[in-house]
Amino acid sequence: MKDRENLAYLLEKLCPMFVLLDAAGRIASAGPTLQKLRPEMEMVGKLFLEVFELLRPRSVASMQAIASSGAKLHLRFRDTPRTALKGVIVPLPGDEGAVINLSFGISILDAVRDYALTSADFSGTDLAIELLYLVEAKSAAMEASRTLNLRLQGAMIAAEEQAYTDTLTGLKNRRAMDHILARLTNGVTPFSLMHLDLDYFKSVNDTLGHAAGDHVLQQVARIMVEETRGDDTVARIGGDEFILIFNHLQDKEKLERIARRLIDRLEEPILFNGEKCQISASIGIVLSTQFVSPEASKLIHAADLALYAAKRKGRATYRFYNRNLTLPVVAEDGPPDGGSAGNDFSEATERRPGQDAQPG
Repeated sequence: MKDRENLAYLLEKLCPMFVLLDAAGRIASAGPTLQKLRPEMEMVGKLFLEVFELLRPRSVASMQAIASSGAKLHLRFRDTPRTALKGVIVPLPGDEGAVINLSFGISILDAVRDYALTSADFSGTDLAIELLYLVEAKSAAMEASRTLNLRLQGAMIAAEEQAYTDTLTGLKNRRAMDHILARLTNGVTPFSLMHLDLDYFKSVNDTLGHAAGDHVLQQVARIMVEETRGDDTVARIGGDEFILIFNHLQDKEKLERIARRLIDRLEEPILFNGEKCQISASIGIVLSTQFVSPEASKLIHAADLALYAAKRKGRATYRFYNRNLTLPVVAEDGPPDGGSAGNDFSEATERRPGQDAQPG
């Protein structure tokens, strides 16, 4: 009896998942880690095969027969969680029973998760500790890599978004507009295009300064976004020039209502530091179906012609493109009411006279 107690003491220190069996196959002692897996079950006194289901070897007559063969065991708990275990059985001298040393094998990660095991639950020489450290290090490295990839992906998206955004107004810029128009003109989706130019904007810059002009442009951008749909495009392409693209919209009455609302809202005074900024807008409108083979340059030029027709009619109005429109000669000091070099814009373009529109 004393020898069995001494053996159990040694096994607790060296093999915390041991099982000591008596000659009848009952559990005489169990290691502390193994008992931790079933804290509410008193293993001592139970038959080994009552607690564990033997998977291999499959056909056995008794634990004594297994012990005498020194077989390697594959087993699992009979109750849940049915953790899989591996074991080696060694018979004790004089047919006094056997010692089984158990381990988790490849199920160690599940076991650590299910039973909240720590390094103190394993033998100091058990390679499972190193395995756990390696898995933890790999998981940390993979998480760091995933986080870095997400940051890089976010930075790329932000950079791409910035490249297509007007920094002052938050609208699309000319590059974005060119990209969208190229996609639409290469497809079969009908659309319409408005070229909107602010009237009297230069006087705001001249009398109140570029800070006031910037504020006006930001308010104009907000109004245009509010008056368009989510899948429409609003782009700032010059100091006080804007392009609006309406997908699947060819109804002239609807376009007229949109243009009228834009003009009405833009004619309302915009306050800046207590001063009223008074502007308006002229709009030229063209339909993609007015051209047999619509091209971005043709559409923009046609909308430009319609815009100047609206200017000639006294401003604060809109006109649709037709093939009879022509572009007037531009004075040396530039088009009327153009924005000056300020207002945070570097893509202002010169209108060139004498360009003929392609007939629709």
